[in-house]
Amino acid sequence: MRRGVWQGLAAYTIWGTFPIYWKLFHGIPALEVLAHRVTWSFVAVTAMLVVTGRLRPLIAAARSPRQAAVYGLAAVLIGINWFLYVWGVNAGFVVETSLGYFITPLINVLLGVVVFRERLSAAQWMAVALAGGGVMYLTVMYGAVPWLALGLAVTFGSYGLTKKKATLGAFNGLALETAMLVGPAAAYLAFLTLAGRSSFVRVGVLTDVLLVGGGLITIAPLLLFASAVRAVPLSIIGLLQYISPTIQLIIGVLLFREPFTRVQLIGFACVWAALALFAFDSLRASRAPMVTPRAERA
Repeated sequence: MRRGVWQGLAAYTIWGTFPIYWKLFHGIPALEVLAHRVTWSFVAVTAMLVVTGRLRPLIAAARSPRQAAVYGLAAVLIGINWFLYVWGVNAGFVVETSLGYFITPLINVLLGVVVFRERLSAAQWMAVALAGGGVMYLTVMYGAVPWLALGLAVTFGSYGLTKKKATLGAFNGLALETAMLVGPAAAYLAFLTLAGRSSFVRVGVLTDVLLVGGGLITIAPLLLFASAVRAVPLSIIGLLQYISPTIQLIIGVLLFREPFTRVQLIGFACVWAALALFAFDSLRASRAPMVTPRAERA
């Protein structure tokens, strides 16, 4: 379990430092960066599956119409999420991207209520209301809805919801999702090359290495997470997930010097209070003793 905790910490720390990496592509269109990320992720993950001899479950899932539909939807959602994130980082909205991932757990809760008819405790409803109040406060004070944060939260939350119907593990799932996206991504990169607008091989060797490396840094934390989630209780994983947006927020404010006003502080504080309440209620529920029916006790 200790090893799993360290692996989880490493995974969420890497995800938290992603803005530093994607910021290196400032000046390159986000759609082009996304196309490279999809392409090289597919190459890297497929190579690993071939080497380890784990292609069979992937092929079986691809042949199933139901699973193909599930992973097709998941691919679209994660593709949109990746695009919004890369665009947001390079447009100077790292702080708002962190807000999106702070909100994501609460979006998951709402999706559970809407789709699976899950029942929430009073504390969980209060947490959702607090977070909603924080987003509403930011909207009113700035006169605009934080679309980027909400877009990231909704797409990633919906992605997680879709994966509940999936049969493959995280690594094989990523392979199938990138396989479904690699065709359009490769076609777009070919178009850019023929039109003389591609950044690959034209900007510099370092940029080329970083674009290829985007595939490796995509799968590295996923492997760590997949290992951690098998060894660590979900209640602990639920707490570890807040590491990533916290690091993003610190990077946005201290490294990239993005403004963090009193208005933002109040809005974020509402979300943080909601997450603290939600985490406390989840921990309390996980530690509550199970009541055994009398028939079983007898």
